[in-house]
Amino acid sequence: MIKRFLQEVGEYKRDTILTPIFTAAEVVMEVLIPYVTAMIIDQGINAGDMNAVLKYGGLMVIMAFCSLFFGFQAGRHAAAAATGFAKNLRADMYRHIQEFSFSNIDKFSTAGLVTRMTTDVTNVQNAFQMIIRIAVRPPLMLTISVIMCFVISPDLSTIFLVAIAVLAFALIIIMMNAMTTFNVVFTKYDALNASVQENVSAIRVVKAFVREDHENSKFKEAAGNLKKLFVKAESIIAFNNPAMMLVVYGCIIALSWFGAHHVVAKTITTGNLTSMFSYVMSILMSLMMLSMVFVMITLSLASIKRIYEVLIEEPDLKDPAQPVTEVADGSIDFNHVSFAYRQGTGDNVLKDIDLHIHSGETIGILGPTGSGKSTFVSLISRLYDATEGEVCVGGRNVKDYAMETLRDKVSVVLQNNVLFSGTILDNLRWGNPNASEEECIAACRLACADEFIDRMPDGYNTHIEQG
Repeated sequence: MIKRFLQEVGEYKRDTILTPIFTAAEVVMEVLIPYVTAMIIDQGINAGDMNAVLKYGGLMVIMAFCSLFFGFQAGRHAAAAATGFAKNLRADMYRHIQEFSFSNIDKFSTAGLVTRMTTDVTNVQNAFQMIIRIAVRPPLMLTISVIMCFVISPDLSTIFLVAIAVLAFALIIIMMNAMTTFNVVFTKYDALNASVQENVSAIRVVKAFVREDHENSKFKEAAGNLKKLFVKAESIIAFNNPAMMLVVYGCIIALSWFGAHHVVAKTITTGNLTSMFSYVMSILMSLMMLSMVFVMITLSLASIKRIYEVLIEEPDLKDPAQPVTEVADGSIDFNHVSFAYRQGTGDNVLKDIDLHIHSGETIGILGPTGSGKSTFVSLISRLYDATEGEVCVGGRNVKDYAMETLRDKVSVVLQNNVLFSGTILDNLRWGNPNASEEECIAACRLACADEFIDRMPDGYNTHIEQG
């Protein structure tokens, strides 16, 4: 799974590599500053040497500016890498979804696919940015700070080891419980998006039947379920702060108590003890940042799984190894065809259809809503594959054709009109992208639509959208 997602980094590898490098340089500068502070106190202030104060003070200023520069560069490259990663991921998902058959789309649902391409990708983008920057910073700062503490005083450093162990155990318990709730959250997101999609696409029906109150209550219920789950998840994560504060103040008290004894015994200098207080805060802030990273990764793990499901989904309909690229004629044959939307359930929408239509022949199929008329037509252009039997066009099984060839020759006029954002000419050219404006106008005249289009503000160049 990780390998598949790393492929989406693509042309942003340079930014992805530079981010942790600049972050590491920033951390090194920050961690060395308390050590220089100890030198100012011990070798400058306590010794009454003003030259040492100025020398080490100047060094500290230079290190602070270097840290600022490295931090800026790390942030810039992290933003470029994360947004580029998300762009590639969305584009790859969209391209893959275009290859899906109707049965693949039915499996995920339109609302589910929208959630995965928006909310889920945003969660993964944020997690990716945290991993290449923030997730690099805390472990590095934690490691270097602990090493510096052991260099100063091995005895006092055992306080940090105990604190780290206690906090790590608490974080693991919190994250395990939160993860279970987050897995449920995204299924509720799908329900919320489905409610919005239905309401917007059928707004005329809602208003015509005065069902606004019903739709409002349905959406309110979906939003309420989502809110309850987030409150539950955030309530679990809220234990993060108290656990952190308990360990922080416990370390400060322990370091103050035992450190004072070491100063009195002259086994540690005042400057070194001061720098250890700085390292204590660095260590515990690193742990706090790690906990934030864990929260984000926990939230994104559910999103990663949902996106991965889309990326590895194999389209049910594929071109054969050696596809036929020519359709001989317009004859259509249904040879004992049966079809079920869910294979294996036994609930066939079409049952043993045996029908033969000659090229040039016109037939009409009548039946009530739900009798399978649209399904029958969908099998001809291979939007679905027959469960049993075979559908032939031009004397060949539709599975033998390249799908582009078949669908280019089988013209389908859908029951519901769909317009795409763009000009009227853009929509007219869907059947033939290379059609000239004169050809489009001629087609509209034949369809008696030219008079209506001429009344538009910009004629055939009028911008339109769905609805």
